[in-house]
Amino acid sequence: MKYLPSLIAAATLLAAAPANAEHWNVDAAHSKLGFTVVWAKQPFTATFKSWKANIDFDAANLAASKADVTIAVGSMTSGDAETDAGVKGEVGFYASKFPSAHFVTTGFTHKSSNDYAAQGTLTLKGVTQPVTLPFTLTINGKTAHMAGSAVVMRNLFNVGTGQWAAPGPVAHEVKVNIDITATQN
Repeated sequence: MKYLPSLIAAATLLAAAPANAEHWNVDAAHSKLGFTVVWAKQPFTATFKSWKANIDFDAANLAASKADVTIAVGSMTSGDAETDAGVKGEVGFYASKFPSAHFVTTGFTHKSSNDYAAQGTLTLKGVTQPVTLPFTLTINGKTAHMAGSAVVMRNLFNVGTGQWAAPGPVAHEVKVNIDITATQN
């Protein structure tokens, strides 16, 4: 009988601990991460060729779900080498000093049907800001497709300094676009 309180306490702790969310492996060949910004009244679109995402997600257990994404900002490409060099340079991403951007979730919310939002922090050029990423998620068996976009303000991250700090010719609002296909581990 003297062990009964210990067994009850252990059972209570195990019942209260959230189960782990399923791990998902990103299919890089079928996934894309990039951004669009209005530049000289025209959309400027670029993608990142090198990034990694560590994703644990369970729609039935959002408390245990998490994502950790690292983006090599120097891998950005728009198809215009001269413009890309400027965006990656000191007044833009300053990729030689700050080679990566980092997004880490702090939580997830379920909006409706297959609409969710990931709350987290984005660190870019040594500055960390909160970001909310609304997304849709479709899971078919062991394959998931997630698509979403978030608007971030480039000036809050000191992207675009000097003559590029003003909201023209490059808008402050940058739309980050994410399209991921992943398989369950």
